[in-house]
Amino acid sequence: QVQLVESGGGLVQAGGSLRLSCAASESIFSTYDMGWYRQAPGKQRDLVARITNSGSTNYADSVKGRFTISRDNAKNTVYLQMNSLKPEDTAVYYCSTRRSLTSSRYWGQGTQVTVSS
Repeated sequence: QVQLVESGGGLVQAGGSLRLSCAASESIFSTYDMGWYRQAPGKQRDLVARITNSGSTNYADSVKGRFTISRDNAKNTVYLQMNSLKPEDTAVYYCSTRRSLTSSRYWGQGTQVTVSS
């Protein structure tokens, strides 16, 4: 089982930046993809950004141009750089991975991001 530990969340003013990190317990090179999801109170958990083991990325429309996902295979870590943050970005952010396209996802415990107006 892959263990994922997120860090980097916090409170920031609108327009500010945060960088989230997700450290995996094993090589992320062997995984199919790594992703960041978020869940606001009373809402479903939605994809924010994902990166495959070949480096392909995709983003939710709401974060395109503001957020960047990247990975460091040597450190088994995935990052989410969040710029120009908005109050609507407030949520718990979860890191996730899966071994293949059809396998179940592993999840981290989540990190809270709060953007004040």
